[in-house]
Amino acid sequence: MAITKSAKKAIRQAERRYVFNIRRKRALHSKVQEARATAGTPRTAQAETLSAAYKAIDKALKRGVIKKNTAARKKARLSAFLKKAVKK
Repeated sequence: MAITKSAKKAIRQAERRYVFNIRRKRALHSKVQEARATAGTPRTAQAETLSAAYKAIDKALKRGVIKKNTAARKKARLSAFLKKAVKK
């Protein structure tokens, strides 16, 4: 249990950051899932959802929820998945 005033404040900050991080991670996951669901649809629909997914990934990266290489990997795999789905 925190005793000092600064330790109590640090706990409050950590709780608040945890909520923000979870919210950002859920948004990231849902946008990626939406983009994956558009596989096999016309290219324009894919482009819109891919753009939204990229935005969510970049925002999570900017906020420190995910690391740089994780963001790059997610983008690359999502793009490759959608490209592969179009060719079929």
